[in-house]
Amino acid sequence: MLRAEAPVGEAGARPLTEVIRPFFAPPERFRGQFGSFRDPMLFDDGTPVKPPADWPRRRAEILATWHAAMGPWREVNPTPKVTVIATERVDEITRHKASVELAPGRFQDCYLLVPAGSGPFPAVLVIWYTAGESAGIPSKPGDPVPIYAFGLDLAKRGFVTLCMADTKGISNDPGVQPLSFAAYGAANACNALANRPEVDPARIGVTGFSMGGKTAMFASCLYEKFACAAWIDGGIVWNEQDSNANYWEAWYLGTDAGATRKVGPVTAENPRRGAYKTLIEGGHDLHELHALMAPRPFLVSGGAQDPIDHWVPLNHAIRLYGFLGYQDRVAMTNRPGHYPTEESNQQLYAFFEHFLVPKR
Repeated sequence: MLRAEAPVGEAGARPLTEVIRPFFAPPERFRGQFGSFRDPMLFDDGTPVKPPADWPRRRAEILATWHAAMGPWREVNPTPKVTVIATERVDEITRHKASVELAPGRFQDCYLLVPAGSGPFPAVLVIWYTAGESAGIPSKPGDPVPIYAFGLDLAKRGFVTLCMADTKGISNDPGVQPLSFAAYGAANACNALANRPEVDPARIGVTGFSMGGKTAMFASCLYEKFACAAWIDGGIVWNEQDSNANYWEAWYLGTDAGATRKVGPVTAENPRRGAYKTLIEGGHDLHELHALMAPRPFLVSGGAQDPIDHWVPLNHAIRLYGFLGYQDRVAMTNRPGHYPTEESNQQLYAFFEHFLVPKR
């Protein structure tokens, strides 16, 4: 079922600024294009979703299909354990190193950043290869703060942030594909944030870059307690011509209990395996996951893996949101390379400020 609370965005929120306003509609040449993607507003038997009241039933059908292919989650923990290990001050930010329970019996050292002032604050879960870099800690002492220190930058803007490392190729549950298990861990991290006294539990977003972008997309689409999401160049559709859009790898969706797949592109000698094979052969693509976000807002911060022509699959989400009565909740920005830039970061932060920060 959809959450009862409408996501923050229009009423009671900060207005869209020019930093982000232009990116909620595709360029003219992509408008109305839907490509060969299967219409997510068709039930599996081919009948259309007609009144909006039918959408929760279709949404449940999509969710069941993907969980069946990837392996069902255990129950998400409503009260995961969080133990603060160390605390320091960074300007006006309090940065805690904390052990967070991401799955039963599995803990990860994360960084929890809390801005100055009185809460409750909006919050964002940030996913990257290392939690420290997202929290503003360079990988080598003396190096500058990395461009992808999203957790620190958002904390400076008044968000509580929880920075976690992505869990590439690791699953506690052999029946669940690694990418889905990573998304499950992010769902538990969302609850860890929601239980913090400094956090408004209705205003929690999620973001991640590259591999973290994939995890952020799966987590937000599969777990409705995320109020909004921004996916940073993770690849929002299958693309076997792009070696970095590599959902076929065993550490994402290509785990197969019956065979070990070699690392590398899909070829006749190294075919698809696991959930990736099942979903491709069933005619499914990642635009179905995007539909699970409705009506919650999301941003694609696109680069090399998410070029401007990815508006074509996003048009399906735009059409669905309009059908449900929502506008300006699907956005994409674009840049030439994979790594974020100062401009793309400002767009990202403006997105979260609009949808999570109430107007004072």
